Amino acid sequence: MNKLHAFHIPVMGIGFTIDSPLKVAQYGIDSVISLVDDILLEKLRKMYSDTFAVPYQEITNKMDDYRAKRITSYLDLIHDLIEKKFEALKQVSAEKMDAIYTYVNMLPENSSIKADFKRITSNGHNFTEIKNWVNKNLKLGSIDVNIMTKVDKDNYLKNEKLPVEYNDAHAALRGFANSKLNSSVVLSAGLNPRLYSYMSQFEDFYPNENGVFKKKIILKVSDYRSALIQGKFLAKKGLWISEFRIESGLNCGGHAFATDGYLLGPVLAEFREKREELKTTLQELVQQEFLNQNRIFPENLSIKISAQGGVGTHEEHEFLIKEYHLDSVGWGTPFLLVPEATTVDEKTLNRLVDAKEEDLYLSNISPLGVPFNNLRNNTKDTERDVLINKGRPGSSCPKKFVALNKEFKENGICTASREYQHLKIKELGAMGLPSNDYEIKYHEIVEKSCTCVGLGTSALLAYNLDTKIEGEGVSICPGPNMAYYSKIMSLKNITDHIYGRDDMITRTDRPNVFIKELYIYIDYLKNKLESFKFSMNKKDEKHLLTFTNNLNEGISYYKHLFQESKNAFQDVKEVVLKELDKGEKILNTINSEIENMAVLN
Repeated sequence: MNKLHAFHIPVMGIGFTIDSPLKVAQYGIDSVISLVDDILLEKLRKMYSDTFAVPYQEITNKMDDYRAKRITSYLDLIHDLIEKKFEALKQVSAEKMDAIYTYVNMLPENSSIKADFKRITSNGHNFTEIKNWVNKNLKLGSIDVNIMTKVDKDNYLKNEKLPVEYNDAHAALRGFANSKLNSSVVLSAGLNPRLYSYMSQFEDFYPNENGVFKKKIILKVSDYRSALIQGKFLAKKGLWISEFRIESGLNCGGHAFATDGYLLGPVLAEFREKREELKTTLQELVQQEFLNQNRIFPENLSIKISAQGGVGTHEEHEFLIKEYHLDSVGWGTPFLLVPEATTVDEKTLNRLVDAKEEDLYLSNISPLGVPFNNLRNNTKDTERDVLINKGRPGSSCPKKFVALNKEFKENGICTASREYQHLKIKELGAMGLPSNDYEIKYHEIVEKSCTCVGLGTSALLAYNLDTKIEGEGVSICPGPNMAYYSKIMSLKNITDHIYGRDDMITRTDRPNVFIKELYIYIDYLKNKLESFKFSMNKKDEKHLLTFTNNLNEGISYYKHLFQESKNAFQDVKEVVLKELDKGEKILNTINSEIENMAVLN
């Protein structure tokens, strides 16, 4: 059966979608749990076990393979609770009809299931007929999980390095693979050869003779080239990618994996044109590996294509699906304002409601060294600033999930930690730099924030759980879209908004998704240019010119797209075309600056 909904809720932060499936899967909505923080998962497992009177036995860090076991146990609990909730819904009675109506009413207007339900209930309620219909037509949303492939820290026992399968991402994968879930793992943040090879050990990732998978692979990418490279690597292991999830490089929440100026529209167009070619290429490689392994190769393997990042209106949603033949569109940031779907503490929720454009910015606070969408003056950054002012910058690093830097220690330190920053500042002091240069370098060191803790703390605060180890500072990672939503919404509100039955955006100045992304990229390019101002080599010049050229090609693509469009964006077409002309002029100026700088350097 195909998906009932045309959208999914992507992973957000560490804790914001930690229990989203428990809130939305009963309505057929797919959502994604982060597997970064097994400590948080264990705390929530205890909480939900107590709430639903499920026997609980703590998995302590003294146990062998505790990280994988915690993840498996949490996912199994969520699976069981959702199944129980859904089974209760399917026991159709007069008391349950409201819940069934809620489910059906959330479906898109063009849903054949919705039309069929209206037909069978048009003359009253025949509960036997409705029960048969519910069992046949309604289904749970998928309980998917996310693994950031590069967050794969080595682990040690009594100063002895453990085998690679105990690395963080490996253990998370094992935790998912050993769970009861019949769902997908979303792999993000790029190719990790060791992790991808490790996946081939788990039978659940292979299809049966009917082409049915118990565990599927979704690959999150920002361009076609990356999809092809990673797809071929996995295919050579006999692993099939069931879905490519294309994410706008900068116009989304959380970490912003900037491309070389490749914009979402042209990237999606390339996937649309090469979809069958991609499928054929990967199918041939998987088929060959199946032959090597004496496996039966099913003939009905399929690849889904979805996208996410910056979409904010029903018109944009529909356009992406129809123009690029997408199977689903991810809606992230707006769902942070939906307590029925995500988990955000009250104070942070109110900050998000009040956030304007200037409060949402692309920061350098992430210890991973990747640009990070941030909410200005969030409480975790305030905590960090207090420590800087005390002359003791850096976090105590209680969880160490991103202790990946090996400059000073073989077993890795987090760049947001007190230990790392102390050593780095000491190193900086010995360089004898002029005071201005020293201050710039000092700020680059101390601006890193403890996001691996901060992105999970909101869930603890929301449920009044102990934060003694973590502290109460919250990091939050909304995309720029947050500026245009200014109220807390119900699940009905947001689904009605997505499907065009209501409008949750009260402002009239929200730019089109493609224009917003373009100008974020232009700002990013300007910052890159500024950083190369006094020392630009040939490699830097080539990178900047490639970036500018790709943005210009993107503008040309969008000009043609909007000029030719007959059924979409009619009310904003003129504004969009003016913004594209303006962007083109800015890029021409930047291009001249790059060439002038190249001459001077």
